Amino acid sequence: MALSPQWLDELKSRITLSTLINRTTKLQRAGREWKACCPFHNEATPSFTVNDQKGFYHCFGCQAHGGAIDWLMEQRGLEFMDAVKELAAQAGMDVPAPDPRAAKKAEQRATLHDVMQAAQGWFAGQLRSPAGEAARAYLDRRGFDPRTIERFGFGFAPDDRQAMRKALGDFDDALLIEAGLLIKVEDKLPYARFRGRVMLPIQDARERVIAFGGRILEDREGVAKYLNSPDTPLFDKGRTLYNIHRAAAASRKTGRVVVVEGYMDVIALAAAGIEDAVAPMGTALTEQQIELLWRMADKPVLCLDGDQAGRRAAMRAAERTLPLLRPGHSLRIATLPAGMDPDDLVSQRGSSAMENLIRDAKTLEDFIWEFEVARSELNSTDSFSDLKARLLGHGEGISDRFQRKHLEERFLTRFFALRRSHSDHFRKQQDNRKAIFRKTEALTRKLTPVLQRVVNRDDNLRKLTAAVLNGLARFPHEIHRHADSLLKLASGDPQLVEAVDYLLERAETLEDAAGSPISHAGILPPPPDKARFSFLVEGSDPDDAREDLAEAVSLLVERPALEAAIVAATARFADDPEGAFAEQQRLRKRKLEIELRLGQMARKRAAPAHDTFGSSSGAQEAAGDERETD
Repeated sequence: MALSPQWLDELKSRITLSTLINRTTKLQRAGREWKACCPFHNEATPSFTVNDQKGFYHCFGCQAHGGAIDWLMEQRGLEFMDAVKELAAQAGMDVPAPDPRAAKKAEQRATLHDVMQAAQGWFAGQLRSPAGEAARAYLDRRGFDPRTIERFGFGFAPDDRQAMRKALGDFDDALLIEAGLLIKVEDKLPYARFRGRVMLPIQDARERVIAFGGRILEDREGVAKYLNSPDTPLFDKGRTLYNIHRAAAASRKTGRVVVVEGYMDVIALAAAGIEDAVAPMGTALTEQQIELLWRMADKPVLCLDGDQAGRRAAMRAAERTLPLLRPGHSLRIATLPAGMDPDDLVSQRGSSAMENLIRDAKTLEDFIWEFEVARSELNSTDSFSDLKARLLGHGEGISDRFQRKHLEERFLTRFFALRRSHSDHFRKQQDNRKAIFRKTEALTRKLTPVLQRVVNRDDNLRKLTAAVLNGLARFPHEIHRHADSLLKLASGDPQLVEAVDYLLERAETLEDAAGSPISHAGILPPPPDKARFSFLVEGSDPDDAREDLAEAVSLLVERPALEAAIVAATARFADDPEGAFAEQQRLRKRKLEIELRLGQMARKRAAPAHDTFGSSSGAQEAAGDERETD
């Protein structure tokens, strides 16, 4: 029947809403409005108002809202056209004559409803039959009790391409295809869309079956886990919310509505006592679905997974909501623990955990702020500029000027506070770096005299290097043992290359004996005073000599390596001042120990030499060495 907007406006203008409602609900005058205890939920104080000028009723407790036609449909359960006809009779208006095309569409819709109801009955029967044994086992594993299975209308579609077509043979194939139950292929029989799946009916706000959702019993690669009906004359997935008919009634008591990812999540929450949950049909929230949610609650709670995909989906929903914002209406966002869905949460931690999660949901402003800050580096002026631009960009799409201005002001206030805190933190870091550098400088000044005394004694290092090379010539069987160390020495001092090559080449020909007659003059540096190094003294214990020689080689190699490590630690000061400073001091301490040990070895008198040179002059030299060490 073709009812133009103009005709419906005329009908509403002839009806006094308060008079219509007062026939069944006692109203009291309250200024320009009427008030009463809400007929849609139990309450002790009136929160239900009627405004004749605006032509609507509204309950501030359960959010029930509508006009004259809505009142007859909700209060008396009339169909739309029946409500229109009754009001038209009261207003003395004739209902427009039927439009043949509109009548045909209405007839088709009624027939499709019949098809869907018949399909639901068949699916439910298949679940109870022997063919549904595997499906029943699946539902049992998921923890769905018989009451939940019956209440939500679970069914089963057998894995048979023609079973449904045969079972619903009273309906033409064209209707079954139109309803989305069969798939049409050229030159072949249409076949069932849903096969081998647990089935769920999708219902509209008036509890009529308009579509189905099916889940496979076992996850298989390449097979969609969930499958929904395609869009049909009855079903538009962008305008439908699963479980809306149950959640609408529950939300009048709780004052909220919870949006979860899928219909299995809805059922799991309902089984745990949380009845006011709905789910979109496998897609991101649409503008139409947001408007449906706002009819139930001013600030619906969007509850999605806590992983990256869940946060991105929540952000898309937030961006979709922003242009629609109006006073009193917004969105709140709750984030599930990572790796958990609502079913996991209520089964492992109880329904109270889910209730707490919903209660603590973030505001739309808080969620957007945290999302944008989390994806920002905030390590430069440009990064702060980018953050500011993105935050203000979210406000640009808001059509309500007050809402846009309020959100932009809130974002700017938080942005400048964040920038100040980062500036303070940066200044503290700079102050810490300055303090560390001051400590470094003070320690360097303190250590410099000690280090300088040691480092300036290059003569000690040259003596020890010469002693080591001559010591290896004296004990050639030790050369290969220290070959890697010799090569490192040569790489750090080009003047030693020839001597090292000579030792490596002659390692097999040199004799391992004290006082070797082979002359190394012109190749190896002249040996220092033999009395100072045990491994050069004739008659010294060979094992002790080799041990001292090994230590000397190790110290000679470690010293340049420490120099390089100190340079590397100093280079890290800008990025890690605390760590670099600690590493630098550790290395410098070790370097000082090595320098002191090198000096001791260069001045050390071997034990046999004490016997040989045990004269008063030798004692005086030793005393002098001790004084030098001090």
